[in-house]
Amino acid sequence: MDHGTHQGHPGTHERHDAAVAPAMAHDGRSAVAHDMTAGGGHDRHEGHSVAMFRDKFWLSLALTVPVVLLSHVFQDWLGYSIPMFPGIAYVPAILGTTVFVYGGMVFIRGAQGELADRKPGMMTLISMAIVVAFVTSWAGTLGLFELEIWWELATLITIMLLGHWLEMRSIAQAQGALSALAALLPDTAERVIPNGTEEVSIAQLRMGDVVLVRPGARVSADGEVVEGTADVDESMITGESRPVTKQPGDTVIAGTVAAGGSLRVKVTATGDQTALSGIMRLVAQAQASASRAQALADRAAALLFYVALAAGTITLVAWWLLGDGEGALVRTATVLVIACPHALGLAIPLVIAISTSLGARNGLLIKDRMALERARTLNMVIFDKTGTLTRGEPVLADVSGEAEALRLAAAVEADSEHPLARAIVEGAKARGLSIPTATAFEALAGRGARAEVEGHEVAVVGPRLLTELSLAPLAVARGWGRDGQTVLHVIVDGKVAGAIAVEDEVRPESKEAVDLLHALGVRVAMITGDSQAVADSVARRLGIDEVAAQVLPADKAAAVKRFQEGGRKVAMVGDGVNDAPALATADVGIAIGTGTDVAVESAGIVLVRSDPRDVVAAIELSRATYAKMIQNLVWATAYNLMAIPVAMGLLVSWGIELPMSVAAIAMSASTIVVAANAQLLRRVRLCREPIAQPRVATA
Repeated sequence: MDHGTHQGHPGTHERHDAAVAPAMAHDGRSAVAHDMTAGGGHDRHEGHSVAMFRDKFWLSLALTVPVVLLSHVFQDWLGYSIPMFPGIAYVPAILGTTVFVYGGMVFIRGAQGELADRKPGMMTLISMAIVVAFVTSWAGTLGLFELEIWWELATLITIMLLGHWLEMRSIAQAQGALSALAALLPDTAERVIPNGTEEVSIAQLRMGDVVLVRPGARVSADGEVVEGTADVDESMITGESRPVTKQPGDTVIAGTVAAGGSLRVKVTATGDQTALSGIMRLVAQAQASASRAQALADRAAALLFYVALAAGTITLVAWWLLGDGEGALVRTATVLVIACPHALGLAIPLVIAISTSLGARNGLLIKDRMALERARTLNMVIFDKTGTLTRGEPVLADVSGEAEALRLAAAVEADSEHPLARAIVEGAKARGLSIPTATAFEALAGRGARAEVEGHEVAVVGPRLLTELSLAPLAVARGWGRDGQTVLHVIVDGKVAGAIAVEDEVRPESKEAVDLLHALGVRVAMITGDSQAVADSVARRLGIDEVAAQVLPADKAAAVKRFQEGGRKVAMVGDGVNDAPALATADVGIAIGTGTDVAVESAGIVLVRSDPRDVVAAIELSRATYAKMIQNLVWATAYNLMAIPVAMGLLVSWGIELPMSVAAIAMSASTIVVAANAQLLRRVRLCREPIAQPRVATA
């Protein structure tokens, strides 16, 4: 790769919301659509938001506290009494009715949708429970029954709102990813006109326009270079870790950064026809079409719904025919109350909330609850190379020739901001070399740099300039090139004095991460936009099973789909814009925390510490979390299935009957058990100590 110089990147860019629209319009749906249904039908969260459930929870909680305190059951439990005053008996009824209308109607509307789709689930079960509790409480308040359970109604609705608030926090991630993609585009372009240039918005660009791209600026549209030479950083789009030299006839991509020279580019694509817009569409399509497994709680609730409905109907009919009408009504209400999904409503959200907190403390950010659930089933993990297994920063790997050649090369590159230049300077400093001062510095765009150092003319050049000067490369350089290393030659007074190899630095944790995944029985693959030689070099050093090199952005998503063939569960780990479609397509998308915003937004799990070993931690957390989910669901449903026959009055002939108040207490006790079991998840240990080993550099 030829060597040039880099200028500083431009400042922050405003987000281009208009650029997001085409991608968000796929199939007339936002990519934020999230299938939360019981059975894949009506979306029970359609039109809902995190803020709505949050507000409803806090207000309902504020109203529930006095209802609970006024409950005779709790007064008896705790041995206190509330002073009586006129109308106090109706305070729980008024507050409970407010909670029912304000907090409970959202579940009733959700149940209407489920029933319209003929797929009753959690919303239907919650609605049945709160309606029965509401009617029974008013009947007790009006003297029709001897019992009122306003406290149970208010508590049930409040706990359900808490569970759904936790659930909704994982919804609607796609729009942030698309906005981060759009932010790569500059706000304006410098269009060339007969008497100079003019600044226009990118929306004003047309096919055939010529734009000026100054050093350090982003390319405003896809096009063909018609004048100038510069190194272009395409890592955000193609995954290529090294700057690519562009000269007349070469193509450039909107959103990439020019450095070391200016370019005049003839526009060949604008708007939604650019490569960047294509990536945006891929992200939107992948996130909209990604399969969403049914939540375990929904499946259990659907089963419990039919069990409760059948048991309630049998109870009502049987006791009515036996001549006990009041007993029939009370026992039917008791059956539906005991089937009320207090524990079931928290079985999943509470475990997810705790596992999310646990993950964050151990370097994992869980953004998608379903991604965490699916991670336990993974049998392949695909890593992007640049910035994921490697740091995405070049380091000095090898030097051929005397140390003097490296010292002079570092002097030439001392004031350059080019990544390769920084690698040479840092490498010289690490070897204890004193770097002299250079004068008459000249950047040779796309070819290298030269300067006067201690009376010598010194140049650090890539293969192009070496050929132009009719100089032969050193023999060792051929081997470096085959290994995918960037080779630079040092020329002193017209003669080759040495050669330098620069490579992308592998993260010291990468080898251990691969070994740990193998120990879990998970195969490891790597996808990269780099050459086959670079990819093979990394794979050999890390023990990676499969390699896909020279993969374009659209092909990365397709490669993930190929890996998924045969029912394999695949995770994709990446950090760049070009990884976003693949992250969204994979069963589990995992982003490196130091990566781009779009990669982070497209992923379900983010490695906050940028440690690839945390992929293993994510799988371990997923397995521990799933175990707690199953335990909670088994308890939450088994307790119902065991208590329902008692509530139906099947043991009355033996003198055993379950009063409604005891049923309500049992329901609350079940919730406490589920909550306590979920807290045991905090005992899981995921964090690994920082690895202490020399840094390894590779292509």
